[in-house]
Amino acid sequence: MTVEEHRAIVNDFVSFMAGGDNRFVTEVTRKMKEAAVEQRYEAAAMYRDQLQALEAVLEKSAVVLSDNLDTDLFGVEHDELAAAVQQFIVRGGRIRGVRAWVVDKELDLTTAELVDSILQAAYDGTTVPPREIIVPELPEDKAELETWLGTRREKGKVSLRTAQRGEKAALMQTARINAMNALQLYKTRRSADFVARSQAMTDIQDALGMPDAPLRMECFDVSHLGGTNIVASMVVFEDGLPRKDQYRRFTIAESTDDTDSIHQVVTRRLAYLREGTERSESDSASKKFSYPPNLLVVDGGQPQVQAAARALRESGVEGIFLCGLAKRLEEIWLPDSDFPVILPRGSEALFMLQRLRDEAHRFAIIHQRTRRKRDIASVLGEIPGLGPSRVKQLLTHFGSVSQLRQAKPDAIAAVRGVGPALAQTVFAHLHPDSAAPAAEPRR
Repeated sequence: MTVEEHRAIVNDFVSFMAGGDNRFVTEVTRKMKEAAVEQRYEAAAMYRDQLQALEAVLEKSAVVLSDNLDTDLFGVEHDELAAAVQQFIVRGGRIRGVRAWVVDKELDLTTAELVDSILQAAYDGTTVPPREIIVPELPEDKAELETWLGTRREKGKVSLRTAQRGEKAALMQTARINAMNALQLYKTRRSADFVARSQAMTDIQDALGMPDAPLRMECFDVSHLGGTNIVASMVVFEDGLPRKDQYRRFTIAESTDDTDSIHQVVTRRLAYLREGTERSESDSASKKFSYPPNLLVVDGGQPQVQAAARALRESGVEGIFLCGLAKRLEEIWLPDSDFPVILPRGSEALFMLQRLRDEAHRFAIIHQRTRRKRDIASVLGEIPGLGPSRVKQLLTHFGSVSQLRQAKPDAIAAVRGVGPALAQTVFAHLHPDSAAPAAEPRR
């Protein structure tokens, strides 16, 4: 076979996978009939086998869009910490491929904001987008994103759309369900396997040099917004499973940094374990707190571990092992250790510690957002002309009420949906004892 003949076969295969199936069925059928008329029966049999193979493939690839369209469809399901994506690659009305992945969310992003980052990740390499892309929600920079996607094609524009009804909406629902199941699987993977949990706790015991398996683990995480609204969480895993009835939230009035916050929270938790601490018999929270963990985990690296170790020494409580899990490289840090403990990627032990840390992070974020919303409702809810949508715009722009208090009327008026007059009202409400400087009208 020559290079040209081989290249022709490769090009045909690529074209077929891209959706040109009808042309190939017609072409093979024509060649089979011509060979039969010319009594080239061996060639006719070869074409017959090719035709049967094509039909067998097409039977397995059902038509999902009767319009014979080429499109990519993205289903997205997300929570506070992660987002699962399902991409259906439809060519010639048939699903030619499916891509699925999960991304971590560092920020509280909406579905529309996630769509923006997902599309940039999906088409940042050699993947050429089709003319139509169906997404669950349209991002605000739809026009700019369509222009960027158009540059990925040799010719033609790219159109971003949502599916409201019909076949496309039904296919989008399937993709969303797949994404929802993938996210659930990602969160609970291996957690129900008793053998896997037992192996994970044994591996953690060996890696940290513990005398016993960590049957009860407590993890602490700190969450704040630009140094304000500082809160912390404590989550509990027993036998490798969450004990949500024993989760605890902490509010930190003042703190210099994350290490100080960790020291405060661990100190408050260990106070329930000190001998001689007076407790009420009816105090159920104290009873649950009084049960000591085998392993105490903090979210962070060596500085956070050192702060927690200092709280342990000051409390006088003994028999509790301590470690920290640094998120960047998933390293495990021990007190007074110059080098981290590295667990194998994909190991049951690392997965359990990651799940424990992520659960603490999730719980802290929920508490922080709840307090932030309560602060917003109490501080901003009484300002005339400031409805829920404008409150959301102000929070998104400034991050917190404390940051908003530091803003001048001109900066407040620059927020979308807030004009100079309303900016003056907001500033006056947040600074009742100060005279507001006039906000310049926007041009």
